[in-house]
Amino acid sequence: MSVQPRLHVALDGFNLALPRGTGVATYARTLSYALKEMSCEVDVLYGLNIPSKAKSLLREILFFDQVCAEEQSRRARFMGARWKERFRAELLGHRAVNIPVDRHVDARSFSERLPAFDSLLNARDLFITAWAHYRRTRRFLSITLPNTPDVMHWTYPLPIRVRNTKNVYTIHDLVPLRLPHTTLDNKTNHLRLITDIARHADAICTVSEASRRDIVDFAPHAAAITHNTYQSVREQTAVQNLSADIITQTLNRLYSLKTDGYFLYYGSIEPKKNIARLIEAFLSSESQRPLVVVGAMAWKSESEQQLLERGKRLGRIIQMEYLPENDLMMLIRGTRAVLFPSLTEGFGLPVVEAMMLGTPVLTSREASLPEVVGEAGLMVDAYDTLSIMEGIQTLDRDDALCSQMHQDGPVQARKFDMENYQIALKKFYDAVLG
Repeated sequence: MSVQPRLHVALDGFNLALPRGTGVATYARTLSYALKEMSCEVDVLYGLNIPSKAKSLLREILFFDQVCAEEQSRRARFMGARWKERFRAELLGHRAVNIPVDRHVDARSFSERLPAFDSLLNARDLFITAWAHYRRTRRFLSITLPNTPDVMHWTYPLPIRVRNTKNVYTIHDLVPLRLPHTTLDNKTNHLRLITDIARHADAICTVSEASRRDIVDFAPHAAAITHNTYQSVREQTAVQNLSADIITQTLNRLYSLKTDGYFLYYGSIEPKKNIARLIEAFLSSESQRPLVVVGAMAWKSESEQQLLERGKRLGRIIQMEYLPENDLMMLIRGTRAVLFPSLTEGFGLPVVEAMMLGTPVLTSREASLPEVVGEAGLMVDAYDTLSIMEGIQTLDRDDALCSQMHQDGPVQARKFDMENYQIALKKFYDAVLG
């Protein structure tokens, strides 16, 4: 599907550069693939610590040295070259430079992490500088790109504008404002930023009707420019095409797990994910299947960690911090059910990923989750441990229900396939360009 002759869209690499995958990074990557399939020209703009005057070869080397790596230091020595670049950017606006990809660097290790692109761009310390500038002045940092796109699509709320083009911003959710106790964000700055984006953006993109309602609730004047495109999930063709025997053997050999013999939660371990109630409910369910928890500990995780440790001591919980994407998809395909009773979600990517693979899902009735899961999952009360426990027991015992979910899940997930997503994106960009 083509939007129009070679529409040129630039995306930011703010989340794409992080060392561990995030839902927003997955969103940005999937968006890049969707745009390329729509015959768009795609640039991706990073903000790594690469001197703008570095030679072409060095820029390529430094890019692959830093992308998806732990950040070494944000500090810039006073009056040093890095400090001067930041100061100049705040005063005059930033300028991006091209990152050549001339195959000098063997980048095959990054194949799962990089987006689809025609050009990679970098502006030194772009996001650090933009946040500092915004906190000081409440103004967006301006930046000039080497080849101005038709649309600059910021995949996350960022206080930056590209000069001489349409600037659109994806706001995935308003969790820091709707459930302020569940995040570490500076709430004053976040409310200001959302308000300023609503005032100055050419358009706002979001990923569910629930999120759109929240945005309009907090910024009523943004109603006319806020569009819900949902989001898509890349088909996991390799895992989907594996035989049941191979899945069984792989799970047994790598993780000592039996197909259909465990429950799965995956995602960050943080308050909004409702992990404490999930673990309490699971331990009370008396299921003989263990719960596999895949995710890194985040903030405010002390109570969750204590419950996890208790479950591990009882042999009821298996914890893994991080898995490669293919391994995770095999775990999703092999599990009895994915358990995801979140307190809130902008979209609910794990729910769609599970349904796509024909895996039963337990989720909550909160925020976007009912519109995403439809009738294809089992919904519970996120704030009621007993409701979650009863849901787990139902999935543990009811083979007929799980069999029905195996059939219904992929049908529901197809509503969010790449074709439907591209149709929504085309309508969105057509509206932006007027």
